[in-house]
Amino acid sequence: MAMSGGNDDGSPMMEMNTTPLIDVMLVLLIMFIITIPVQTHAVKIDLPVDSESTTPPVDPIVNKVIITPENVIQWNGEPISLQQFDQLLQQSLQLPVEPELQFQPSPTTRYLIVDEALASIKRSGITKFGFVGNEQFRQFNKAAVAPR
Repeated sequence: MAMSGGNDDGSPMMEMNTTPLIDVMLVLLIMFIITIPVQTHAVKIDLPVDSESTTPPVDPIVNKVIITPENVIQWNGEPISLQQFDQLLQQSLQLPVEPELQFQPSPTTRYLIVDEALASIKRSGITKFGFVGNEQFRQFNKAAVAPR
């Protein structure tokens, strides 16, 4: 009986099998490692706030222009005037790589506001320009042309 681990005479093995104990200890060790919270070290710094800049910053990658149903132009979520919009377009052209400009007017916005914004974009010379959110116009047109 070579498989029993005892002597060939059939006597029982007197040594303790430690393999299951090692397996249990490894499982417990892994569970403790997983449950220990990750130590995060943070240094809190109060940076000065520049109160002079009233226009939102120009993102070097993507800038989103939204015209709300209330006819307000928003640059990356911040409301701006048409003059500030022209300044921000010029600032974006001065970056080393021109950022993408995403334009999203609301379906219920006055056409005059959208036209003025598009004219400003054309005058500025922006080349990376695209319309986003066009699916809202499809839904708006279906509601407007619904059978009576």
